[in-house]
Amino acid sequence: MAEELNAGFTGSPTDQPEGVRKAARTATDAVKRETNALAVGAARHPHTATTLVLAIGTLAFGIGYLLGRSSAENRSYWH
Repeated sequence: MAEELNAGFTGSPTDQPEGVRKAARTATDAVKRETNALAVGAARHPHTATTLVLAIGTLAFGIGYLLGRSSAENRSYWH
């Protein structure tokens, strides 16, 4: 059997990210942390999570309905 297995580079890069790459990595890490915190919170409090999702959905539907009605009032169906 082979004594050493060279499967490719598995170390860390010598150049640390700068500029846009650093900002993208920082943003990615923040999104991962927040997503994990949200998942843990929803798992610990499923009823609260369900209530929040339903409340946000109902609010979004209501706003969309009102915007749709207000735009329909400005149009006349019978020219």
